[in-house]
Amino acid sequence: MTLPEHAARRAWHAAINPLHATIYFSPDLSAEFAALGVADRTTAALASRAAAMGAVGAGTVTATFYNYRHDFVARHLPAVWDTLTPAQAVAARLRAADRTLRRLLGDEAVASPAMAEAADLAMRATEGCSRHARTLYAAHADLPVPDEAHLRLWHATTLLREHRGDGHLAALLQAGLDPLEALVSHTATGRGMTPKWVKAIRGWEQSDLDGAAARLRERGLLDADGELTAEGRAVRARLEDATDRLDAGPYEHLGAAGLARLAELGGGFVAQAVAAGAFPADAFGKA
Repeated sequence: MTLPEHAARRAWHAAINPLHATIYFSPDLSAEFAALGVADRTTAALASRAAAMGAVGAGTVTATFYNYRHDFVARHLPAVWDTLTPAQAVAARLRAADRTLRRLLGDEAVASPAMAEAADLAMRATEGCSRHARTLYAAHADLPVPDEAHLRLWHATTLLREHRGDGHLAALLQAGLDPLEALVSHTATGRGMTPKWVKAIRGWEQSDLDGAAARLRERGLLDADGELTAEGRAVRARLEDATDRLDAGPYEHLGAAGLARLAELGGGFVAQAVAAGAFPADAFGKA
């Protein structure tokens, strides 16, 4: 059955990616890594996502994460692997996901039939993913699937997130948007990360963002006020359409009814997590 137009994209943005992304703003992640001797929050965040690939260095992370400043990454990796192993980092991340979801959603929701149903649907969608040319997805797909429903759901959203993300990088290269131009143009849509958090989490300076904005203006994609022009909006629209095509497999495999149900259940959990303070109020938008 053909999926409704943009249904997979809407479900990903509203019900899949945000559930996975709760980990990146969670104090539980920092606490788990601090207990292993990694006190720096940025080091913990980078290591937690990279660990599925093994004891990789800054070059691999810069390539696969795409929009981080390389010398910023190099301050943290590969040195972190002198303190803990990738296996320890993977386990710490899963413990943090457990603590985070229980804190945001409550034990009743974690143990609910709706959680188990959502986990089953999301895992079924991952059966339609493909490993080829998808480094982060393939690395995480080799990790064992957790037993508990809320962690199976989080694991599945991680796989779906990285699968779409790997394809998105190919689309960004095709669109001719470098890492900074991708960030600045996404922020200009009103849905991306704010400059404050781009600088804090990705390691860029204001001068870097200003340079990217200037390049986008030269290409006619951004106006003098930092808003996307008509051509800028068209480029972002083509970018998302290309990403959708590269990410169609999981959702076509799940089917329209399954996707709608996953969006309903996952969206409910995301709304609950957001209401519980999963994300800083100033993390997304143009401010």
